[in-house]
Amino acid sequence: QVQLVESGGGYVQAGESLRLSCAASGRTITYYSRGWFREFPGQEREFVAAITWQGSGLFYADSVKGRFTIFRDNAKNTMYLQMNSLKPEDTAVYYCAADPRGNYYKGMRFGFWGQGTQVTVSS
Repeated sequence: QVQLVESGGGYVQAGESLRLSCAASGRTITYYSRGWFREFPGQEREFVAAITWQGSGLFYADSVKGRFTIFRDNAKNTMYLQMNSLKPEDTAVYYCAADPRGNYYKGMRFGFWGQGTQVTVSS
């Protein structure tokens, strides 16, 4: 079984940066696709970014393109989300996800999820 734990969330001012981490345990998931999602209060979880197992395929929601960067360190079984130029509308609970299908494609569902980390951006 794969366990995912997010960290790095917090409270920042608009324009500042945060880096989220997602550490995997239980098994090595080098060949898994990994992704980030976020959930606003009262809304469905939405896609933020995803990365293929090799790290060469990168996918972003239009709302974060150019501001957020997803990357992974397979040697550490960890994935990251660098968030720059944060806006109040980025305030949400951020979840990381993983799936054994290594070549992520748009709309692919993920099988494993973390518990989430809160990101709050004040204006």
